[in-house]
Amino acid sequence: MISPDAGILWEVASGLARDAAKVSRIAGRPGPALPPLLFFTDPERTSRPWETAARLPVGSGVVYRHFGAADARDTALRLREATTGRDVLLLIGLDAEIAEAVGADGVHLPERVLGQAASLAAARPDWRITGAVHTAEALEQAAHLDAAVLSPVFPAGGASAARPALGLQRFSQLVAAAPCPVYALGGIDTKNARELIGSGACGLAGVQAIRAAFGPD
Repeated sequence: MISPDAGILWEVASGLARDAAKVSRIAGRPGPALPPLLFFTDPERTSRPWETAARLPVGSGVVYRHFGAADARDTALRLREATTGRDVLLLIGLDAEIAEAVGADGVHLPERVLGQAASLAAARPDWRITGAVHTAEALEQAAHLDAAVLSPVFPAGGASAARPALGLQRFSQLVAAAPCPVYALGGIDTKNARELIGSGACGLAGVQAIRAAFGPD
């Protein structure tokens, strides 16, 4: 039994994913199946991310960002254990070595290294490769990604706190011009998630809102 907040986020994310998949089919460019909902970990805000990962709906995804933590491999293994057998995708932030070691489903690239996407895709065609983008210029480099994660849509905390919010209109414009599916990230919660319906996003991504909705407490 999921919480009301979790139900809202999953409902909106699933609807966005269905709409985006339909558009791709009509356009004749269907891509790999993507999770409607991406849970982004954060060392400060999600100290035990495997607990939330274990409670995500079947078909969700987790992006583990370790930022050089000493226990990165151990945490990645815990996340792999929490997601295995539940059709929950596990992507490792930047670190292809750890992704290989724990049997992850792919990697998530920071904006500064989006140029690595083509070689990674060639070396590991079985992986899902996503990347962070914040500008139109960065989106132009996203053609080799399975999906881009565009932020911040709304005023946000964490790594996006210093960036001005794109707003719904600008976000939708960027999505329409993007060379790959685009997730919405940044300041999304149960109060504003439905505003993204019709934006063209392929799903929702988040840190604190997903942790609060699906976490153990």
